[in-house]
Amino acid sequence: MGARKSNGQEPGTARRTLLGAAVLGAGGAALGLPGTASADERHRGGGYRSLPRPAVIGHRGASGYRPEHTFGSYELALDLGADVVEAGDLVPTKDGHLVCRHEPEIGGTTDVAAHPEFAGRRTTKTLDGVPTTGWFTEDFTLAELKTLRAVERIPANRPHNTLYDGRWEIPTFEEVLHWQDEQTRKRGKQVWIYPETKHPTYFRALGLGLEERVARLLRKYGKDRKDSPVILQSFEPSSIQRLDKLVGNPLVVLLSAANTRPWDFVTAGDPRTVADLVTPEGLKWIASYAQGIGPTLDLVIPKDADGNLTTATTLVADAHRAGLILHPYTMRNENPFLPTAFRKGTAVDAYGDPFGAFKVYFETGIDGVFSDNADTAVLARADFLGR
Repeated sequence: MGARKSNGQEPGTARRTLLGAAVLGAGGAALGLPGTASADERHRGGGYRSLPRPAVIGHRGASGYRPEHTFGSYELALDLGADVVEAGDLVPTKDGHLVCRHEPEIGGTTDVAAHPEFAGRRTTKTLDGVPTTGWFTEDFTLAELKTLRAVERIPANRPHNTLYDGRWEIPTFEEVLHWQDEQTRKRGKQVWIYPETKHPTYFRALGLGLEERVARLLRKYGKDRKDSPVILQSFEPSSIQRLDKLVGNPLVVLLSAANTRPWDFVTAGDPRTVADLVTPEGLKWIASYAQGIGPTLDLVIPKDADGNLTTATTLVADAHRAGLILHPYTMRNENPFLPTAFRKGTAVDAYGDPFGAFKVYFETGIDGVFSDNADTAVLARADFLGR
């Protein structure tokens, strides 16, 4: 999607008073149908709207400082001031447990390659149309995965994080739900989490459907209701529609590049692209079953061929008009992940000027942002709000 006209907001209109901590949640009901109330209207008054704005979401925890999707990363995100922790990206094991890994392929996030007993598990699979070689969670039992340890996924950008390689094991989603309660008691305030169903169409074809497993665990721990501190997200709209029928939690549709198609659209023959979903009509459709969107930051402010920010699109205003919140992804401190104008030097592990970038993104009126560096995001928010 090319640059669109500015959303017309004055730079200061996004400044909102922090509303303070509140119980996160929203009710979920049946899939919205013509003539019925939108999903957001059914959830109005829910706690997810009482999150601080803009909210700081710890992306895979504090992955700028610790190997991602570990309890070390999750707890540090809370220590650094994250309002919500993305704990975790959910993928299944061979025996049906949900574990937290960025992808089902774990060669880059664990020490599996150093385990000779698993050398024969290395294989090539087609994951959402892309041939992928490595080790996959669905080929391991939970007991086998628990013998592995997490490692830094991008050591070239984060060499200091390798200090913590091997310290933490792979957490299960059930362990995360226990951890959430423990941290809530320990910290004296409600801890909120933001799990994602990963590659749900792929796993459903393997007989390892994610949504039912997520719903079963949320029901088991009483966290499937409108006042539960759990937001659910997915890049596949059909996964969110399925969850809308199973649980009452607030739901968010993740949106990748404008010219891409969600994989469930590809398999179903749905010709729509992300560009179609961010139109007013597409956003209205999303709002019939979800409460928010998680767009890539480039859908909020596109970049030119040199990597510089251009003019903000109308996405923020259009989504708000449809009753949706926006939590874009992902802000990181290192040079390669920042718009060109906010980089300092060329070192791939050096910090640029994320504060400058945060300011520009916050001025669009977004409701929150995923960040690998929660402390930076919290300070940037304080600067933006004049606190």
